[in-house]
Amino acid sequence: MEFDLTPDFWIGLMKIIWINIILSGDNAVVIALAARTLPPEQQRKAILFGSGAAVVFRIVLTVVAVKLLALSYLQVIGGALLLWIGVQLLSGEDEEEGEAKEHGGLMAAVRTILIADIVMSLDNVIAVAAAAKGSTSLLIIGLAISIPLVIFGSTLMIKLMERFPIIVTLGAALIGWVGGETIASDVALKEFADANSWFHLTCAAVGAMLVVALGKYFQSKSTQEESAAES
Repeated sequence: MEFDLTPDFWIGLMKIIWINIILSGDNAVVIALAARTLPPEQQRKAILFGSGAAVVFRIVLTVVAVKLLALSYLQVIGGALLLWIGVQLLSGEDEEEGEAKEHGGLMAAVRTILIADIVMSLDNVIAVAAAAKGSTSLLIIGLAISIPLVIFGSTLMIKLMERFPIIVTLGAALIGWVGGETIASDVALKEFADANSWFHLTCAAVGAMLVVALGKYFQSKSTQEESAAES
């Protein structure tokens, strides 16, 4: 890996870091939602492992993103995955109890973070690739520097979620919104989306409402089942 420390290199590096600051907000929300129910030590591990592995996947994705985005229905599948993840995170279906399940809870959180980040990064990595201008070293350095930014954002979000529970619902709605946007951006729907300006925004809004509605439904159902089991 060669380093050509010219002004263009530093400008490109700053562009990549700035792009990641702007585009990592929704990723931080996903990480915080996935890790919020874990014990503090497990939270730190989930955030660290999830963020680090996600950046590695982003580097790989950046190389093939343009070709991937040209595949029909790939973003429909990815968007549906995000909707499912949003429902799971809001309903609390991934929550684990007891020491025997702590490792499983950590692995489930890391898995959720990775799947969501891969799907949500498909569009983002194109901007990063454009800023890197074909420089692999610039790409790797820029994305590696973004790790602490995502970790800080995720840690802050967890603290805010503990203090203001409504943020959990808003975070799940954001995941649903991005999921709807991802579906609407699929290449197979491009012609219809271009002809109907309302389509993109409608899909995003429906995605957000669907995640919140289903998440709350399953959350309520789980609470009722627990109450019935205790009585």
